[in-house]
Amino acid sequence: MDAISLSARSLHAVAELGFQVARQGAHGAMTALGEVIPVEAYEFVAFDPATGRHRSLVSAGYTRVDDDAAEEYARLDAYRRAMSLRTSVVMGSPGTERYFRRHLEPYGWRAGITTPLFLTGGRYTGLLHVGSRADLPPEAPAVISAVSPALAHLTDVTRCVIDPMGLPPGFHAVAYERGGRRRDVAGWPASEALAAEPAMAELARAFIDSRELSRRGLWPDGTGQWRELRLHRAGVGFHGSIQGAVIAERPCALPYDLTSREIEVLTRVAQGDSNPQIAAALVLSVRTVTTHLEHIFAKLGCDSRTRLTMKVLAEGLCRLDVP
Repeated sequence: MDAISLSARSLHAVAELGFQVARQGAHGAMTALGEVIPVEAYEFVAFDPATGRHRSLVSAGYTRVDDDAAEEYARLDAYRRAMSLRTSVVMGSPGTERYFRRHLEPYGWRAGITTPLFLTGGRYTGLLHVGSRADLPPEAPAVISAVSPALAHLTDVTRCVIDPMGLPPGFHAVAYERGGRRRDVAGWPASEALAAEPAMAELARAFIDSRELSRRGLWPDGTGQWRELRLHRAGVGFHGSIQGAVIAERPCALPYDLTSREIEVLTRVAQGDSNPQIAAALVLSVRTVTTHLEHIFAKLGCDSRTRLTMKVLAEGLCRLDVP
């Protein structure tokens, strides 16, 4: 990256930009950037990894933003060069002339810069277009590139709005929109086990439609490995605007030396079933169910169905069945 010399005032503005990204979003960040570069218009374009497409998220200053502008720009050779080098592209430079004449010049814009936005970890989230009716200073592309990791958070549509304390360390996670689309969860490793289970999207939908804020339990994956499962209501997509859920999992051994059958029995107890109902559902004799319950009470240290149910629900010992 080019060396940049900034005044104390400019350094303050750059630091303020990072603060405003978290506090006020795009407008606050661009107001701070305007203290360094005379930007008159801007557009943030998000890249959605779930669809592989770009779409405009928020803009200000432009008379209009063509619906197809984002996808058109992503097809330019200049975009591919910018992606490989992670540098800004000056509008009107070789390879961008036609785009500039169509989307900027007719509305009085003299200068423009487009910057690919990458988070510090290297994940691409989208683009920032800026425009001016006067020439921009020569250091503008380097300055925008320097602050782009902070601005990349504004176009991160994989970010989920959830309680950060909701997922302990060691979990792998996947987010689901209510319509079934699966998304990665920024900051958490993806779960191959969840992605391999097509019906998990239906479990997410049922949870979203319930009144629960969270749910936890045990789930045997397709290989028979038991996993601790946690579901959290979440907003997914840009600023959490899409109703969704995060499902997280980690491999586990069955707690309290419980067997798979005992997990099934105590799950039915927690649902309020009687011994005959449990026997009918699991195709067991009532005597066998009674024996299982005796073992369960001893292992969990409970002396009543009420206390057993409270413990099971509090510690997430129920089996969560995928539809």
